[in-house]
Amino acid sequence: MDDPAGLADALPGTEILVTGWGLPALGAELLDRAPNLRLVAHLGASVKFLVTEELFARGVRVTQAGQAMARPVAEVALAFTLSLLHQLPRFDHALHTGARWAAAEQAPARHEILDCPIGVVGASRTGRAYLDLVRALGARVSISDPHCTDEPVLPLEDLLTSSRIVALHAPVLPETHHLLGARELALLPDGAGVVNTARSWLVDERALLAELRTGRLDAALDVFDDEPLPPDHEFRRLPNVLLTPHQAAGTVEGRVRQGRIVLAEIDRYRAGQPLRHEVTPDQLPRIG
Repeated sequence: MDDPAGLADALPGTEILVTGWGLPALGAELLDRAPNLRLVAHLGASVKFLVTEELFARGVRVTQAGQAMARPVAEVALAFTLSLLHQLPRFDHALHTGARWAAAEQAPARHEILDCPIGVVGASRTGRAYLDLVRALGARVSISDPHCTDEPVLPLEDLLTSSRIVALHAPVLPETHHLLGARELALLPDGAGVVNTARSWLVDERALLAELRTGRLDAALDVFDDEPLPPDHEFRRLPNVLLTPHQAAGTVEGRVRQGRIVLAEIDRYRAGQPLRHEVTPDQLPRIG
């Protein structure tokens, strides 16, 4: 169900509600229209915009399909990483804007991913999928995540000073707001790149823009403070920035996998079996 206007009319008699994006929060007013509701199965990852304390208080269970999105987002983060290492945004921008061949050839030093120091901020589902990919290609990885207990971790400052690429995969939490601000970005070595396929919440966009203007850093971004990204936004004009319109998760295979996860969860619910992707009230505050 992804039609906000039709949601209220669809609730009476509904036991299982399959949700997408753009719906209002399921508060008391809507839940009063759904006395039979027992399961909310969300096709996306974060359910914070949708789930309320009232929903849990009425005994409604919640599940989501975020696992399906980890692989495609990780692949885009890998593509971003390789593009920044090989300076593809600068080359592409030069040729598209009509630069002479000799000028287009000029770019900062390029690097391979083999033995490249890559920092991963957030060992989330997507972060771990990205780790698998870059490790398979021979990168040397560091992780910063206060909740990661099964991998060696670094303090964020140490990770920033030692990484050629920093890939963000942390959740949206109060403590992760502007995790990378002006002070943190200044710690990155000259020529480093920032990859963000998570949320713009994690980066002070003004501070990042100030660094990018100097040409000292590169960035590849799928998420922005303002979406849609305004046509006159300076990000669009910078040669050292690679942009995609918040579509990292949108593969055919990923969408199919989301649907399969939700259908499987519904089958498990109806059979009285444990849900594999359930979100409980105690988990909700830690989910981005």
